[in-house]
Amino acid sequence: MQKRSFLGSFGLYGTVIVVCGLLLFPIYWMVLTALSPRTQLRSYPPKFWPEDPQWNVFSDLLAAQPFGLWMWNTVLIAVATMILSLTIGVLAAYALSRHRLRGGQGLGLFILTSKMLPATLLVIPLFAIFKSLGLVGSLWSVVIAQSTLIVPFATWMLKGYFDTIPAELEQAALVDGCSPLAALVRVVLPVAAPGLAATSLYAFVISWSDFLYARTFLTTSESKWTLNVGIATLKGEFVTDWNTIMAASLMAALPIIGVYLFLERYLVGGLSAGAEK
Repeated sequence: MQKRSFLGSFGLYGTVIVVCGLLLFPIYWMVLTALSPRTQLRSYPPKFWPEDPQWNVFSDLLAAQPFGLWMWNTVLIAVATMILSLTIGVLAAYALSRHRLRGGQGLGLFILTSKMLPATLLVIPLFAIFKSLGLVGSLWSVVIAQSTLIVPFATWMLKGYFDTIPAELEQAALVDGCSPLAALVRVVLPVAAPGLAATSLYAFVISWSDFLYARTFLTTSESKWTLNVGIATLKGEFVTDWNTIMAASLMAALPIIGVYLFLERYLVGGLSAGAEK
């Protein structure tokens, strides 16, 4: 029995190690490419660590390109998109979950169906609207465009989470003198913290990784570029500096890792623990 248990644990941990190795290998190869001299990038057999790591590639990138400005623009767009999407999504999801609206189920399915529209289908109409409003070249154009893709999924995701929260919690808050909005903010949202964290992470990642909308609406000024647009311009017509591109990609991935580590404790939180509190 103990031998079987040992073999089972060995197989489980072995599988986990192999899967983690496969998932982390592309990141390791990005680090290797960033630090390798140009003469070793296409060497065969490949070397799994450079003999002379080029640590100055990161400082050279910051000195040659407005990387900090691209990072700041991306952070502003991602945070604004997350806040706007969550604000609309929370109110819409709570209304669909708590109020018996005529055709509410069909409305929820319609909202989810709108998420299936590809971004390439919306980019031309949105460009025409933003141009008429004078928003082309503004960071708000990307925020609004990204929200059109995130709000439907966030609404549906939060509605399912609100459905699992007992209505008696906010009814007790109403009896104690809270307004419906205060009951939502003070009672429901703290209990729904894991769902809000998951939705926030989804909205932030989708907005951070956007290229299509930023490339379409922010081409008028280099000072408004985001990280993805700026990194794409590092590819030359005849020669491509892969060291710089990989270094920039690694630096662009750090904020996503930081946001995940910050929200991870909320993602694993339980609903029952929040309700008991």
